[in-house]
Amino acid sequence: MQNLFHPDFKAGILGGGQLGKMLCLAAQNWDLHTAVLDQSADFPAGKVCTEFAEGSFKDFDDVVAFGQNLSVLTIEIEHVNTEALEKLEAQGVVVHPSPRALSVIKDKGLQKQFYREKGIPTAPFELFDSPADIRAALEAGKLNFPFVQKSRTAGYDGRGVAVIHSPDDLDKLLPGAAVIEPKVPIEKELAVIVARNERGETATYPLVEMEFDPVANLVEFLSCPAVVADDIARRADQLARQTIEAYNLCGLLAVELFLTQSGDLVVNEVAPRTHNSGHHTIDSCYTS
Repeated sequence: MQNLFHPDFKAGILGGGQLGKMLCLAAQNWDLHTAVLDQSADFPAGKVCTEFAEGSFKDFDDVVAFGQNLSVLTIEIEHVNTEALEKLEAQGVVVHPSPRALSVIKDKGLQKQFYREKGIPTAPFELFDSPADIRAALEAGKLNFPFVQKSRTAGYDGRGVAVIHSPDDLDKLLPGAAVIEPKVPIEKELAVIVARNERGETATYPLVEMEFDPVANLVEFLSCPAVVADDIARRADQLARQTIEAYNLCGLLAVELFLTQSGDLVVNEVAPRTHNSGHHTIDSCYTS
């Protein structure tokens, strides 16, 4: 990758929302040139980036055209056109996170299968193609209440998750393919932000504890460091490092964890980008 301080260095970001804005503001501290692709320059990052290209980060041609002449290309959201990123990478553009890892992460079904294959602890799960298949499994006694339904794609910030406690909740089933998990007896919801460079060196931020709004399924409160035993914090740190190494990612990975009532730690899901479990580091750490 071109030297960060070369006068021609240009960092591209797919997505111009609040996370893209945060990336651009951090880059300003280093006087780095930032280019953003999204649908409107009126979006949050449009006011703080060096240049803005209007287009869709889901469109193959828009992403390929945007990626030309960039020193590095990254994302603020997972749901981008990974086929375009693969083409850019083949053309020699540095892309982080890698398109191959991103293709797995943005599909929660593939993500769960990845953890199973790599021996990374995660909650038990089954994959279903439709709500009709879920209802059929219930009627056949192959699935029991309560359970959590997660849309395989396009879910974030509380979207794409439905908690089904009983038959009365079946009208809440989400359309499309989904991951079904038994409702895990959770003691705490935790997260670790782990960073990894191109040499494979890793560093982590302290473990955080998150409290979610029960209706919106969004983080309401975040505590750092998490109030847990030292052994749990150590195991969470190790699990986060194991996960980013399994993906062979360069960049940031937010690893969301469940601490069960029996003391086990399991990976819920990950996000390979700036994440709300790390926003506190903007003001509380030397490096965010």
